[in-house]
Amino acid sequence: MTLSSQTLADLVRADSVHKRVYTDPAIFELEMRRIYGRAWVYVGHESQVPASGDYHTTRLGDQDVVMVRATDGRVHVLYNRCPHKGTKLVADGSGCTGKFFRCPYHAWTFKLDGSHLSLPLKEGLEGTCYDPRHPDFSMRRVARVDGYRGFVFASQAADGPDLVTFLGGVASSIDNLCDRSPEGKVKVAGGGVFRVLQQSNWKVFYENLHDTMHARVTHESSVVAAREQARQIGNLPFELLIMAGNGEPYEFWEKLELRAYRNGHGYMEGIFDPGAATRDPVSRAHFEVLAGVHGEERARAILGMNRHNTIIYGSGSPHTVFQQFRVIRPLSVERTLVEIQVFRLEGAPPEVFERALTYANLINSPSSVVMPDDVEVYRRCQDGNRTRGGDWVSLHRYLGTDKALADGMVSINGTSELPMRNQFAAWRAYMLAEGQPQAGEVTHAAA
Repeated sequence: MTLSSQTLADLVRADSVHKRVYTDPAIFELEMRRIYGRAWVYVGHESQVPASGDYHTTRLGDQDVVMVRATDGRVHVLYNRCPHKGTKLVADGSGCTGKFFRCPYHAWTFKLDGSHLSLPLKEGLEGTCYDPRHPDFSMRRVARVDGYRGFVFASQAADGPDLVTFLGGVASSIDNLCDRSPEGKVKVAGGGVFRVLQQSNWKVFYENLHDTMHARVTHESSVVAAREQARQIGNLPFELLIMAGNGEPYEFWEKLELRAYRNGHGYMEGIFDPGAATRDPVSRAHFEVLAGVHGEERARAILGMNRHNTIIYGSGSPHTVFQQFRVIRPLSVERTLVEIQVFRLEGAPPEVFERALTYANLINSPSSVVMPDDVEVYRRCQDGNRTRGGDWVSLHRYLGTDKALADGMVSINGTSELPMRNQFAAWRAYMLAEGQPQAGEVTHAAA
């Protein structure tokens, strides 16, 4: 099915989007080319490939790729394909391939930068166009690879904005995550991840990350259970606090600040909280180590940044306070894989990492009592949008009230649907190939 520019443009209104953006396989296929085929997408962290030959497999949209550390220390991102018969060279996961890649089908070998190395019985190719120096006989590299403070991104487009320009204001969230380490460095804990398979379109997760209206409703059961347990034991330990937090009154959520940047990015932030540095024994120990490196004022500023659920559109969501990165990988129009990476702050007290693991297990893991609420609602959104019960999905909250900034927009109310409108403004620009998407609301007339 051919999708015209007019058809695509008409799917996004200033106050709503058509349900086809979540349910149409043809639209999903086009997204893989026009969004994931052009945007900078998070591949992995350099700590996942610490030594020469170490690799980590992942996806750029619908493309299987492998991130690998070469002998010169550089990190490369290659399509996971042998040019001989098209065999997937490396099985899914992480490992060490040694000094070169070796195809399991016919033993063609490739250097760690993907270039052709050798093959058996070369004489059988004499008189043909076989040329080991020609790129057709090497593993193909992804067009562009760059890193920001150890976070590796790749773009399948040879042209476009550089990585720092693409990230814009949300680069500060990666900065804060790294700055929480006394050494300014983080690493993926153990190289492993949690994985959650969701029966829903990939865009639903991004919208929900800054949907402050859903928390006290969707997560009511875990909130009630946490509060009841706290009542019985007479206090609210960390494990119950992070579950009960979703039950804050609407007034709490209204005070949050929602930032929207170009390319669909953004973050949700509470009021700067200098007291966060010394609120509990774990935080105090963390603060003392940071203060020894940066001084007390800077340490309070780092730990007082109260930012949650940053959105790097097309990649996922870093959570700086608890050292997480939820990586969002589209699989099909109604299947999405979410990988939860947990980071260790180099040089920080071990209790800080233990707290991050607790948060990941209780909130984000497959065994969580919180995430299944979201996963169920996402699936119901997918199911509902396949019915004839209506065609449009509402994005009305605080429409027209958000304030323009030099580098984006900011909400006047923390329950605004600015983040969703911003994401679909970027989606529309990508799908219409209008260049770098700007931040803001869609202003064209409804069809």
